[in-house]
Amino acid sequence: MWTEGSSAVTDWLDHLLILPILLPLAVAAVLIPINERDRTLKGAIGFASTLVVFILSMILMRLAAAGTGSLPGSGVYQLGNWPAPFGIVLVLDRLSALMLCLTSGLALAAQAYSMARWHTAGHHFHSLFQLLVAGLNGAFLTGDLFNLFVFFEMMLAASYGLLLHGSGPLRVKAGLHYIAVNLAASALFLIGVSLIYGAAGTLNMADLATKLAALEPRSRTLVEMGSAILGVAFLVKAGMWPLSFWLPTAYAAATPPVAGVFAVLTKVGIYVIIRLHLLVFGTAAGASSGFGQEWLVTGGMLTIAFGGIGVLASQAMGRLAGYSVLVSSGTLLAAVGLGHDGMLAGALFYLVSSTLTIGAFFLLIELVERGRDAGADVLAVTMEAYGDFDEDEEEEEVGAAIPGTMAVLGLCFCLCALLLAGLPPLSGFIAKFALISGLFDMPAAELATAMSAADWTYVTLLILSGLAAMIAMNRIGIRTFWASIEGTIPRVVVIEITPVVVLLGACIFLSLQAGPAMRYMQATADDLLAPLTHSERVLSAPRAGSQ
Repeated sequence: MWTEGSSAVTDWLDHLLILPILLPLAVAAVLIPINERDRTLKGAIGFASTLVVFILSMILMRLAAAGTGSLPGSGVYQLGNWPAPFGIVLVLDRLSALMLCLTSGLALAAQAYSMARWHTAGHHFHSLFQLLVAGLNGAFLTGDLFNLFVFFEMMLAASYGLLLHGSGPLRVKAGLHYIAVNLAASALFLIGVSLIYGAAGTLNMADLATKLAALEPRSRTLVEMGSAILGVAFLVKAGMWPLSFWLPTAYAAATPPVAGVFAVLTKVGIYVIIRLHLLVFGTAAGASSGFGQEWLVTGGMLTIAFGGIGVLASQAMGRLAGYSVLVSSGTLLAAVGLGHDGMLAGALFYLVSSTLTIGAFFLLIELVERGRDAGADVLAVTMEAYGDFDEDEEEEEVGAAIPGTMAVLGLCFCLCALLLAGLPPLSGFIAKFALISGLFDMPAAELATAMSAADWTYVTLLILSGLAAMIAMNRIGIRTFWASIEGTIPRVVVIEITPVVVLLGACIFLSLQAGPAMRYMQATADDLLAPLTHSERVLSAPRAGSQ
């Protein structure tokens, strides 16, 4: 419940917490029997649903930030009016509210983009899309591990259909690999949850956080084993090396709106890792405090290195975007694993900025490549390696006017390049600056002794990954916009370019409002670093009608 005897929030606000799950679920069911020939109607209903979910997410974010009532920064919804840990509870805090807004905003842009042409490439696109949104929102709101598994499976089932949407041999091959890998991850998830429940007797995350330190060593070991297995399942989804072999191919094969919304799927794994690492294995976990931290640091740094090499090696923009997802995941995993409290707010800022950027880039890629010849890239690479044999040929024109469409696409591409490389003055630079400044947030006299080799390695990788992105984006940008071999101008409609502009505009707005945004991220980080306070809020939430 939101309040305890407060007249500022009316009873109907209590039920807002479940609407981001119920609404897309209900709309998905309504859309299924509608004839596929009425795709425009289905698209309008689906878009309206996603828009309402986005508005609800903004309201919930404001409520979480305001800290209404006696439970500041947190709201608890008890399904069936059963209190935690005995019943199912949905928990809203600043982090889950942030993820709701990020997910619904990205989904809104991807769905608008799909209305131009891609939603007609297969059956039941909008129903699957709504189920994906419901699964994502449920995963961010749930307060226990079993229902996290339920929503995780709902999200994955919808993503299987969406990845295969549009058919084609490459998409089917990548989709089958994606399904096999994620089914294996789901099996590990179930095994891990079973071990935790058998040892601790609870799956409520807030309850588990209070009980872990008091468990006998044998039971605590079983909980750690279960958490390690569970962690592998989510690290597969987050794309940590070497579990990320499937991701660049699968994301590059997906249709643009699906790849755009998939940019947030890896953040589900990151979200759960942050939640469990800081809540269950935080400072109050006793002997289990910091469990798995070294693995996050090592795996995260290897993922940054692998992703950076992949970015440099990529000749196709789709694969470059896929490897950029890995760089983003590795940056966040290593930041969490290093354990510096000052880095957490910067990591959350980076999470938002990188997700919006990569989502916009996935949508932009197809628009840029629409007018390109399939063999032009091969010829361009050959020319880069061996030179142009017609260098002595007289140039007929000194310059040529840039068509308006290419100018807009080129500007959007430049913004993506600046954001991915982390160059000033945009949010990508602010995020990396916040990460590095949080790492160095200590007296100057202590820097020489307090900074470890892992800290310096992280800073180096963070800078080198930005350099790799800048080189790769410059190379592809020059080939595409400056020295393009073919002169075809792609046909782009307003409904396709608008979502890209809006997502990049959100990054620019985030840059301009970096102060308020960082204050919100810092408040979120402070909540995450106080696990017992969070647990008390959840476990002591009153039942409806008990005030």
